[in-house]
Amino acid sequence: MMTTQQSNPIEKESHFLTKVRFTKLVESTVKEHKISYMEAIIHVCEKIVDLEVEDVNKYISPVIKEKVEAEAQRLNFLPRSNELPIE
Repeated sequence: MMTTQQSNPIEKESHFLTKVRFTKLVESTVKEHKISYMEAIIHVCEKIVDLEVEDVNKYISPVIKEKVEAEAQRLNFLPRSNELPIE
């Protein structure tokens, strides 16, 4: 008797990396390991999804980008933006 396995499309979709999935992985890594967002992105790339850090840009959501920028400013990696935009 031949059985055909039907794969659940939701399960199949979960194996593909998307911005939403990457964001969830980064957020959970930050909370779980109590590390910075920059470290979490590197951790997710190296240990979880096997992705080169150089290729991660397309998976960074605006929320994660803002958090990384804030961390970088606190660490003086980026200049602080103290000015209010006046139009």
